[in-house]
Amino acid sequence: MKIVFLDAKTIGEDIDLSGYEALGEVVKYDFSTPQEASERVADADVVILNKVPVNEQSIGTAKKLKLVCVTATGTNNLDKEYLDKRGIAWRNVAGYSTECVTQHTFAMLFYLLEHLPYYDEYVKSEKYVGDRMFTHFDRKFSEIDGKTWGIIGLGAIGRRVAEIAKLFGCKVVYYSTTGKNNQPGYQRVELDELLETSDIVSVHAPLTPETEGLMDKTAFAKMKQSAIFLNLGRGPIVSEQDLADALNAGEIRGAALDVLSVEPMQPENPLREIKDSDRLLITPHIAWASVEARKRLMETILGQVKEFFEIGTKA
Repeated sequence: MKIVFLDAKTIGEDIDLSGYEALGEVVKYDFSTPQEASERVADADVVILNKVPVNEQSIGTAKKLKLVCVTATGTNNLDKEYLDKRGIAWRNVAGYSTECVTQHTFAMLFYLLEHLPYYDEYVKSEKYVGDRMFTHFDRKFSEIDGKTWGIIGLGAIGRRVAEIAKLFGCKVVYYSTTGKNNQPGYQRVELDELLETSDIVSVHAPLTPETEGLMDKTAFAKMKQSAIFLNLGRGPIVSEQDLADALNAGEIRGAALDVLSVEPMQPENPLREIKDSDRLLITPHIAWASVEARKRLMETILGQVKEFFEIGTKA
């Protein structure tokens, strides 16, 4: 069996992949364009990738290919109709990053809520050295106990965020982006009500026709001026120009994003101009990427390959 990793760098270089080597020949490429992929998969039985488009252009040469594994939950890069026509199976992985994304959600919230960049700079600039008073009140912050947390997309990650938010004393409401999700224990509301009443709004939804551009100028205008907005779903759910305008106009207190409409960040992204870390925090799509989550991801895919080829299942 030949296993080809087309963009191995996207899972990090610290993850042990020796389990794959026990199955056969393993070839790893850091990154691949569709044109490069076409050459590299020609004699592959299994292709493992994250972002590389999978279509006739990129895998049309792969005459032996039997299985495509995506090192992610989203499969927007797969031409499934073409794969079906070729009789090539595909697998993705769900649930591996729930704890990590949830943890990052709260890390981002508290970074903004408690003005941590401001207070960190206050001490490191030595303004606190020899200060007259032991505490410093310039940037006020509130407890989240008793606040309303609105969640857009109450899937596995959204539910985990909701559970922990309730432990902090928040009232949790949610908006179903499909209109079909009913979760016991949580109040489902329409989007306008969620935006108007929530002190914290977090997005944990997939990118669909219903969610693309959901958070636009109209949506931000409905939010409280004191509200914090978090996007840990998909970048195109947010109109980045409208978010930049809302932040610059003081329509919302702050925003934290782990995802952008185009990644890596492009020079023309309007959020690039906002340098105030007390209002805007952007992390480079790392919410999913704890060591534990990446290990779970690759162990799951290894299991999928073994299961597909019935390795270790025969007596």
